[in-house]
Amino acid sequence: MRNSLLLSVVLAAAVCSSMWAQYKEDSLNIESFWDSAHHWYDINDEVSKLITPLPDKPQYDKHEVVKIAENILLYQRANGGWIKNYDMRAILTEEQKQKLIATKDDISLTTFDNGTTHSQVEYLARAYTITKNDRFKESCLKGIDFILSAQYPNGGFPQFYPDTKGYRKYITFNDGAMIGVMKVLHNIVRGKRHYSFIDETRRKKVKVSFEKGIDCILRCQIVVNDTLTAWCQQHDHVTLQPQNARSFEPKAICSMESAEIVQFLMSVKKPKIEIVTAVNAAVRWFRHSMIHGIKIETIKTAKTDYIYHNADFDKVVVHDTTAPPIWTRMYEIETNRPLFCRRDGKAVYTLAEVEPERRTGYKWYGYEPQEVIDSYQLWYHSVAKR
Repeated sequence: MRNSLLLSVVLAAAVCSSMWAQYKEDSLNIESFWDSAHHWYDINDEVSKLITPLPDKPQYDKHEVVKIAENILLYQRANGGWIKNYDMRAILTEEQKQKLIATKDDISLTTFDNGTTHSQVEYLARAYTITKNDRFKESCLKGIDFILSAQYPNGGFPQFYPDTKGYRKYITFNDGAMIGVMKVLHNIVRGKRHYSFIDETRRKKVKVSFEKGIDCILRCQIVVNDTLTAWCQQHDHVTLQPQNARSFEPKAICSMESAEIVQFLMSVKKPKIEIVTAVNAAVRWFRHSMIHGIKIETIKTAKTDYIYHNADFDKVVVHDTTAPPIWTRMYEIETNRPLFCRRDGKAVYTLAEVEPERRTGYKWYGYEPQEVIDSYQLWYHSVAKR
């Protein structure tokens, strides 16, 4: 009896130790909040903010999971979604907390943009798994219900919901909006441990939503001259065709967003043939669209304060025969020519033609497709064996 009791205590301690180790590991996963936090601190437009950062910008440590989760509950709107461009780790004053509570019924700006909503749902699921705090679970479930309610019948997700005026209504791959949502749905469908608390009714709804989302992604892939290529940052919510968004974001084939889409598609176990076809085509496009012999250099300049960021640097294209392949973010759909755009909406074909505010405030070049190409061969052979 005594030995049995001792064994139980040892096993319980081992389980707790394992859970704490997982807790510490999960507490490190705060990167998905960075984009919104960065906008809160760096955008100089105070009018659009419910609350503004404190001068010394105090933050909870990344291991203070309960306090961060409590913050997330404060920011959640009455419809279950979240508003963007705030820091989930910020230590708030009582006045700031009361402001968030008093405006909970304002659901006009709930969104999936800048890592919003799907990041909070994922964090709360992990927080509940460790703490068993029912408030975190209920908030997470409410967030999942919000996600399900925002999905279009064709499987796409808008950038904002319920306010879908202008380009907010488009199916949005920019800033990880739709793929961020799909990753949450995928984790639930795959039965990830931190979503084990979800009831069967919701789980079935999520599975349907996930499959519709996959079909939408596949149908959005751009076809040029009867050839599948990649994806635009945003697609029409009805026709699924590429669409313009902000003035400097014309409809185009977009390498950075497409790389994230392909990485996600490659994470699907036992993919159907349509997924394999989509990935193969996108990788071919990545290889065809890589640019050799240049790199982007950052040079020091006098500091300039813009509305959406501050910059004491500029970016220039430099010729370098030893540079690794690089991709522009956008390619003209009809010609596959590297494409850039000014804030006034004028399309240009070199980075130098973009005004300094947009040149320093937007990512025009990147290496994301190389990560896809590097992992593609192993993925392809594992799929071919099936």
